[in-house]
Amino acid sequence: MAFQFYSNLISQASRRLAGGLLTTGLGLIGFGLLILLLPAFFVMLAAIFFFVVGIGTCVTAFKIFLAQRRIDKTMSDGSDEYRKNVRIRIEQ
Repeated sequence: MAFQFYSNLISQASRRLAGGLLTTGLGLIGFGLLILLLPAFFVMLAAIFFFVVGIGTCVTAFKIFLAQRRIDKTMSDGSDEYRKNVRIRIEQ
């Protein structure tokens, strides 16, 4: 008498996992083959990607500099306004 310690769900899950791994492996092999066959195309894609990311980073840095400049300007213009009706009293 043979015992079954696994259910049909475990069998289906392992088959799906194996199918997913096979699909991923074949996709990676195909992508590697494309890189071997078309290196100039992928170099161009990488260059465009880095160029776009570089522009985005520069724009973000510029926005941060402008925001910091605005904050510094508002802090320096009215630096005494928050102290107008304040008296410091020291008891000894």
